[in-house]
Amino acid sequence: MIEAALKFLVQTLGHLFVIAVLLRFMMQLFRVPFRNSFAQFVVSITDFAVKPVRRVVPGLFGLDWACLVVAFAVEFAVVAAVYWLGGFPFALAGSGVWPVMAGLAGVELLKLTVYLIIGLTLVRAVLTWVNTNTPLMPVVYELSEPFLRPLRRIVPMVSNVDLTPLVLFILCQLVLMVPVLALERALRGAL
Repeated sequence: MIEAALKFLVQTLGHLFVIAVLLRFMMQLFRVPFRNSFAQFVVSITDFAVKPVRRVVPGLFGLDWACLVVAFAVEFAVVAAVYWLGGFPFALAGSGVWPVMAGLAGVELLKLTVYLIIGLTLVRAVLTWVNTNTPLMPVVYELSEPFLRPLRRIVPMVSNVDLTPLVLFILCQLVLMVPVLALERALRGAL
C-alpha cells in the first residue's frame, strides 16, 4: 500500500515538473510571448533546473535544448524510482538495463508531450466557448495553433464549428495507441 502511494507521488510530482519544462520548451519553440503571467509562472518554477544545465548544454538552432535534457533526466529518474520502488533487481539486471530505462524515459516523455498537446487543445476549446479574454488564452492559442493549423486545410468548418480539435484528439489518441504503446511494450518486455 505504501509502495503504491510512493509510486503515485513520484510519478505525479515528476510528471508535473516535466510538463512545466516541456511547456517552457514549447513556448520558446513557438515564440510565445513571455510577458504573460502564466508564461512567467512556468519559467519561474523551472529556472532552478534549466539555468544550470544551460551552462553545459547550449542552445542550438534557436532552441533551448537544456529544457529537453532536464525533462529527460527527470523522467529517467521517475522511471528508475518507480522500478526501484517496485522491487526491481537492479543489482542482478546488469548494465544492460540502463539503456532500456532510458528508452522507457523517452517513451514517457513522448507520451507526456502528446498528452500536453491534447490538454492545450482542450483548454483552448473550452476557453473559446467560455472566456477568450483570460490571460491564459494567448499562451494556449500560440501553443495549440501549430498543431491545429495544418488540420484546418483538410477539415472543413461545419456550420461555423471548427472540428479540428476533435480530429487532433483522435490523431493524438492513435499515436498513443499504436506506435507509442508498441514501443513501450517492446521496451518493458526487454526488462
